[in-house]
Amino acid sequence: MTTAPGWYPDPTDPRHLRWWNGTCWTGNAGPPVIQPTTAQRPLLAKDQAVGNPFIWLLACLPFGVGTLMLSWNPEVHAYIASSGYLSIDPTYIFTAAYFAIMIGLVLTYGATVVLAVFDYRWLSRKGVVRPFSWAWSFLGGVPYVIGRAVVIHKVAPRRGLWPIAAIVAGWGLYFVAGFAKVLPFMQSVFHELGY
Repeated sequence: MTTAPGWYPDPTDPRHLRWWNGTCWTGNAGPPVIQPTTAQRPLLAKDQAVGNPFIWLLACLPFGVGTLMLSWNPEVHAYIASSGYLSIDPTYIFTAAYFAIMIGLVLTYGATVVLAVFDYRWLSRKGVVRPFSWAWSFLGGVPYVIGRAVVIHKVAPRRGLWPIAAIVAGWGLYFVAGFAKVLPFMQSVFHELGY
């Protein structure tokens, strides 16, 4: 029984491949075979902390905007437009609380990026190899916190997942507060318009 034709380690230099035609070696030689290696992140010590003030501040930032949302109480006033139809005056929506919410959202975005940079540096100093890139925070806090938690979970199993719960709860409060404000606002709009 003979060996099937194929590429096999060269008998003269096992680092390279040579074609075996089933009866003898041919002149066809190939490059050396390089076995791919997976880059494994080293695990952190069990007593090493993976949380820091930066990630917790980043995860809790949405609570501030959610609280501001609860303070916004827009008024609705109808007027007769130049076309003769009843309309809603949009300027009554722009209260101090509205601008505080908008400024709060911008500050939350900026603080998210800054805190992600500090968190990235902190993780690097603590020995995390290739921490989740802080640049993901430009898409918002949620992608950064989730990606960071995935990396931390790989290097410190069963740790580092609580910031996800905090940021989801914060943005959940923001959206619930938004819906709680939109429903009465729309009712007052329809009431002013006579519906």
